[in-house]
Amino acid sequence: DLLDDAITRVIHLDRGADTSTGVMHEYKGTYTQYMKAREADEVRLAKEIAQQAKEIERLQTIVDRFGAKATKASMAHSIEKRIDRLKEAAPQSVQARKVLKLRLPEPPHCAKTVLEAKDLAVSYPGLDVFEDVTFDVGRGDRQLIMGLNGAGKTSLLRVLAGITEPVIGEFRWGMGVSVGYYAQEHEGIRSGANLVEHMREATGGMGDGDLRAILGMFGLVGDKVFQDASTLSGGEKTKLALAQLVGGKHNVLLLDEPTNNLDPGSRTAVADALSGWGGTLIVVSHDAEFVEALQPDRALLMPEGTVDHWHDSFLELVTLA
Repeated sequence: DLLDDAITRVIHLDRGADTSTGVMHEYKGTYTQYMKAREADEVRLAKEIAQQAKEIERLQTIVDRFGAKATKASMAHSIEKRIDRLKEAAPQSVQARKVLKLRLPEPPHCAKTVLEAKDLAVSYPGLDVFEDVTFDVGRGDRQLIMGLNGAGKTSLLRVLAGITEPVIGEFRWGMGVSVGYYAQEHEGIRSGANLVEHMREATGGMGDGDLRAILGMFGLVGDKVFQDASTLSGGEKTKLALAQLVGGKHNVLLLDEPTNNLDPGSRTAVADALSGWGGTLIVVSHDAEFVEALQPDRALLMPEGTVDHWHDSFLELVTLA
């Protein structure tokens, strides 16, 4: 919805699979209209390429049949020239859009009550972020943390992840809980280590082949996996951090704006994977489409710490929060 409201045209940069020359296409209208028009263009182009290949094959059969006969040699030569012209004018096949196909492993079994938090408070010198926040989370729940900027959403996730200590209050994870944390600023991605090394640290015990397979699900393949992780783009860092969570085999995920920096297709793939996952999600997000796909059970409103059952009217507040 945001893209549809914000744009009036899309510039699509294409590179043929058999050439290094790029081609620019302009699509007027909303993002949704672009997606439909682009899909139609790809279908049409695929048909043209198939028809062209079929015609070239038919003509080549004639050349092969007549080429050895002296009386037909000139005809065969003319047909060969026609084949060459067809090949020169043939439409270039486009590189298929890279669609992520993500699958999260089944979450390990854990206690029915995943988290109990009581009277949590966070403050910094001269600033009280929140206080008296009490809530619990059950196995398989999907809880969205909502609030305006500065309300303490990220601060709460950092407390639950064990990165910072609350000023007062306490929380307890249930038996068998394994927590994975996605930090909005990619704090766990450091200089001097490549992608495979980051995956080793996050998973422990998995072979490099399995680690590279997980990275591959996120489109991180080839020499890219040996690149210094600090040199990745924002979107690539997001994919690496999410790949680490997949490899970690957790049953609880703390996600702080996990779709930031992702292209629309990747955002959809991540949302689809998480919506079908059986684990517990505690999420901060301003992405209304992502939140809608997750279908949260409850909303935790910060800084008050009020817990409410989820209803769709909250979606209007997601992008504002």
